[in-house]
Amino acid sequence: MSVEPLPAPTRRPSHSSSLEVCDSQTTLRVQLPSWGACLQRVVACDGRSRVLSLLAVKLGNPTVLLGARKSRHVVLMSLTLFPLRLLLVVATMLLAWPFTFLASLRCVDGDPEQPPAAWRKVMDFLLKAIMRTMWFSGGFHWVVMKGQQASPSEAAILTLAPHSSYFDAIAVTLTMSSIVMKAESRDIPIWGTLIKYIRPVFVSRSDQDSRRKTVEEIRRRAQSNGKWPQIMIFPEGTCTNRTCLITFKPGAFIPGVPVQPVVLRYPNELDTITWTWQGPGALETLWLTLCQFHNRVEIEFLPVYSPSEEEKKDPALYASNVRRVMAEALGISVTDYTFEDCQLALAEGQLRLPADTCLLEFARLVRRLGLKPEALEKDLARYSESARTHRGGRMGLPEFAEYLGVPVSDTLEDMFSLFDESGEGRMDPREYVVALSVVCRPARTLDTIQLAFKMYGSRDGHIDEAALSSILKTALGVAELSVTNLFQAIDQEGTGQITFADFCSFAEMFPNFAEEYLYPKQTHSDGSAQTPLAPTPNGFCADFSPENSDFGRKPFREKLD
Repeated sequence: MSVEPLPAPTRRPSHSSSLEVCDSQTTLRVQLPSWGACLQRVVACDGRSRVLSLLAVKLGNPTVLLGARKSRHVVLMSLTLFPLRLLLVVATMLLAWPFTFLASLRCVDGDPEQPPAAWRKVMDFLLKAIMRTMWFSGGFHWVVMKGQQASPSEAAILTLAPHSSYFDAIAVTLTMSSIVMKAESRDIPIWGTLIKYIRPVFVSRSDQDSRRKTVEEIRRRAQSNGKWPQIMIFPEGTCTNRTCLITFKPGAFIPGVPVQPVVLRYPNELDTITWTWQGPGALETLWLTLCQFHNRVEIEFLPVYSPSEEEKKDPALYASNVRRVMAEALGISVTDYTFEDCQLALAEGQLRLPADTCLLEFARLVRRLGLKPEALEKDLARYSESARTHRGGRMGLPEFAEYLGVPVSDTLEDMFSLFDESGEGRMDPREYVVALSVVCRPARTLDTIQLAFKMYGSRDGHIDEAALSSILKTALGVAELSVTNLFQAIDQEGTGQITFADFCSFAEMFPNFAEEYLYPKQTHSDGSAQTPLAPTPNGFCADFSPENSDFGRKPFREKLD
């Protein structure tokens, strides 16, 4: 059974909905005017209140709050059932090791034999039984399988979402599918032998060409007409809290072959499963989960999705349409944000990005141009030197394209318009370098400021208030910002000029200078709460609302409305 390809979607579908982050004690509910929106909310966390954008609420880990009854339950289970379960889990894993070790002795490099040998079928059956016993010992008494898993010849790739925990490995062990993982994992005692049995696609971090080789290997296996085991890929590329589906990475869709979407659900009373970049750690998640009497998981195999010719040529479109099918099956919405956007928005630095920043949109435009922020950091010095030689001179779109070494495109025009505030078709390349520095190294505030001082400063390294205003507005991604009080506080002698050394000295004395001098209205004197700004249509930039993106586009003219 297959699904007909969907028509090309609007890349940021807009519809009213709401989001809940729940546990048995507390529910946090945020009303969303659209899925491009990012309303601010004051959320208490670890005794510290801060304004979090919905970006964090969507993707972060909901804090597990335990009442008195639940706390007593966890204490009791920690002393009784937890050690027993942990012992059983380890024992079953050790039981599986001899089988996989014997199988590894019979395996040879190259394509697997077809049809599979009888010993391989027996081994698969035994290992699936052992793995199911392991999960049962860990409290996963009910693993509900819905739908029908396609054969490797029908769908060589299984795309699984949402990816929220290492417990998602349940789907891998029950299907014996191959996965993509770090090459270093094969050298881990016992675990490495278990992993090698499912013939994973290994990625080497030390190999600069590893990503290309990985894609080629996935393509080769996917186009082998069912000779290889199915590859299970988590296209989100990171763990989220299952409240929405973030942007899918294109790796699973580059081969252009049919895929079978697989969705995961954990319908438990208390969410101890979720393990993301924010919240309980891996050991705490394991401990709390093993302390539950019962844990439920549902694995649903959706119909095979066959791509259209257009989707085969455009992996991003293919990924977007498959994501939409999976989101509809889960009853949740999608968001165009990525894990990299979260890292940027929540980076710990002296200049924390405000909720109305446009740098998230700038980062997405950088990636759309094919420029990887993580690879551009080494080019910052070259960009800044070229921008410094302009000495405040402005450039048009063709010059900007040449400056970046990319062709003129709609995406480049969108980026250019972010810096063309006056709408005259001219921009200052120094602003681009400052914004790029923040995106490449969001937690290294002083490195960005130092780079900016070199571009804006005079021969002796001094800048005036106007230059500082331009630097900080760009570094924060806002259109309006008063720096008068900050400049006067740094310029103690009243010369009208400051150096980077002056700025560093002041930052060391007042590490929270941004909250005190740049946006003091957002912080109360007691530090217990913050007043959120009035949200723009999507919480970041009015011009980037879902209705105005990609389809029916209009030129962007302001950093912030």
